[in-house]
Amino acid sequence: MFNKMLANLLPYMPKKLIWLFSKRYIAGEGIDQGLEVSKKLNEKNIEVTIDLLGEFITNLEQAEENKNQYLEIIERFTAEGIQGNFSLKPTMFGLLIDQEVCYQHIREIIAKAAEKNNFIRIDMEDSQCVDIEIELFKKLKKEFSGHVGLVIQAYLRRTLEDLTDFSNFPSNGYPLNFRLCKGIYVEPKQIAFKDYEEVRKHYLEDLEFMFQNKMYAGIATHDKFLVEEALKLIEKYQVPQTMYEFQMLYGVTPELRSSIVKRGHKMRVYVPFGKQWFNYSTRRLKENPKMASHIIKALFFRG
Repeated sequence: MFNKMLANLLPYMPKKLIWLFSKRYIAGEGIDQGLEVSKKLNEKNIEVTIDLLGEFITNLEQAEENKNQYLEIIERFTAEGIQGNFSLKPTMFGLLIDQEVCYQHIREIIAKAAEKNNFIRIDMEDSQCVDIEIELFKKLKKEFSGHVGLVIQAYLRRTLEDLTDFSNFPSNGYPLNFRLCKGIYVEPKQIAFKDYEEVRKHYLEDLEFMFQNKMYAGIATHDKFLVEEALKLIEKYQVPQTMYEFQMLYGVTPELRSSIVKRGHKMRVYVPFGKQWFNYSTRRLKENPKMASHIIKALFFRG
């Protein structure tokens, strides 16, 4: 109840106060800040995936603007020689307004990335979007082969079935490329596992299936237990380093991140930036009120 109350109050607090917390997890408002953070991570032998903040838009003019910003981001980051790729959320291109417009915008972005020999990750959003985004990915994968990937969420009860379905999907010479995360959206228990240990169990079950079926795995977790168990699976199946990487959010568990890099494993950090940082931060609070007490602590204590 306390966390929920805080989550409801924080969006009405001054932006400067919320930024004291958010700046540890968001690179900034503009491309220059995103570039600065990415260069520093590259210097530590860490690759990045760049994400422009903004989702669930209300009109197609916003979708057009977001597309143009992504085209500029790809141009700037590749010109600067940043070691990394790009992530995007389909709802910021009108997925829930006009699916065809959304498809055309994302197709143009992926075509730009492919022209630069780069890669776009389609983020998975809440349950109303899952089927649409899977079909969107399949359609784009057929055309762009090794230049597009998808996020899958271990807490959804359907995920292993989705992976089984994907195992029969033509790869066109490139492995299917998935980022596996636990999942953040609040979903009903009918469609999502709720118990912490149960989510862990299914995360590892999904990851093992991916290794068994030669899928590229973006192992996205800050859970030390899952990291260690993933390493055991990598050893068990003798997974080559070209077929997996670890992924983490900017500013989260830096010590664990460094330990993985020191052990010789590829690491990619998700670097979000954009003018929508405040909406992004407060929306995440509403989706996951448990974060609220951690935010209050973060305003006063380091670590």
